Amino acid sequence: MPLKLSTRHDPLPTAIGAAAPQARNRPGPVRPRTLIAARWIALAGQAAAVAGAWALGARFPLAPVALVMAAAVVMNLRLGAGPHRGDDRHALAQLGFDTLQTGALLTLTGGIANPFALFVLAPLTIGASVLPLRHILVLAATTAAMLVVMTTAGVPLTFLPGSMRPEVALHIGRVLELFIGGAFFALCVWRVSSDLRATSDALAATQMGLAREQRLQHLGGVVAAAAHEMGTPLATIKLIAGELADEFADRLEIAEDLAELRRSVDRCRDILRSMGSTGKDDLLLHSAPLADVLDEAAAPHRQRGARIGMELGPAGALIVRRDAGLIHALRNLIQNAVDFASVTVEVRASRDQARIVVEIRDDGPGYPAHLLGRLGEPYLSTRKAGSSAGPYEGMGLGLFIARTLLERSGGTVTFFNQKGAVARVVWPEAEILADDRAALGPNPAIAD
Repeated sequence: MPLKLSTRHDPLPTAIGAAAPQARNRPGPVRPRTLIAARWIALAGQAAAVAGAWALGARFPLAPVALVMAAAVVMNLRLGAGPHRGDDRHALAQLGFDTLQTGALLTLTGGIANPFALFVLAPLTIGASVLPLRHILVLAATTAAMLVVMTTAGVPLTFLPGSMRPEVALHIGRVLELFIGGAFFALCVWRVSSDLRATSDALAATQMGLAREQRLQHLGGVVAAAAHEMGTPLATIKLIAGELADEFADRLEIAEDLAELRRSVDRCRDILRSMGSTGKDDLLLHSAPLADVLDEAAAPHRQRGARIGMELGPAGALIVRRDAGLIHALRNLIQNAVDFASVTVEVRASRDQARIVVEIRDDGPGYPAHLLGRLGEPYLSTRKAGSSAGPYEGMGLGLFIARTLLERSGGTVTFFNQKGAVARVVWPEAEILADDRAALGPNPAIAD
């Protein structure tokens, strides 16, 4: 069906106004728990530095210092207990608070002369890797303001008489600053980079899934059009084959070929009918034992040469969801195995660690090694007309359709070679098992 293009346009201010809040509140690439974890690490370092300096004889207003650190503890506890907001604005608010808290603590403990003054730059370093430019500028302005406060209003450190000389204590502090600062910055950057990598991987996976869905949707339109157009030619072929069978009834070899031709036409007709009835089946058949589902998937290929064996064990009795997409996908995998098998195809099922596993094995030559990483992509086929795999040339869509439908059902599909080709499908139990004791919905009315 051709796409219909609308000529109606929304007013530009409305469109911009509707999109602006989404742009302002887009999810950030760094997870909130990463900022919470970084703050706990910073608090542990602050507490260690304050305790170490006090032990070395340094004196500063301890109560205000403890109050500033307590504010960060309360902040972290509240963030950890409540729902996490992961957009850029909340990340900016948290990093701005960290800048103010660190700057205030340093101001009370020597200001810019504090050996650990470098840590006021930590929130800006994290923000520069994850925030948009306008938020980075706000955070940079906050950091600059705190540097001015630390320089102009810093409380000088004093030392007890008889304690370590101030210059020695400050030298030790600077050495520790390099070690602790290097470890802190490396750890924080690693955590943030991990979030960025996870976000990038999730985006790539989403784009891949979307591309596969778009390909399948396009293919569905092609199939629907083909099914609509194939009815008349198939009827003509069957009619002509019947007339030829009557004419050459005395020639056995021709009669057998014509009978096979008519059976193939009938099979095409049944396939088209099943495509048209998808979604109209009785609600009582929406769940079935796994053994029945696999048997239904294998049934059309049992008389095609290779022996199809079932090794299901206790897993065969599990009640699973029965839908046309799942059966069609499994049927495609079994068909592919039958096409390339030498003698036997084995269908195995098992239940392990809350997973349902189905394997379809054949004793053929296996998948070509150079194509293993690409199996499941569309239009990828080594089947040529007249090959041992069948008298027709493959389109390279069978495994693509099977993989897409099985992944849509919640399964994971892998292909590998092990004394032949193996297709393994793994579902979490929650994705495939059905509750056959649940109340049934109303069956569709059957009209005369």
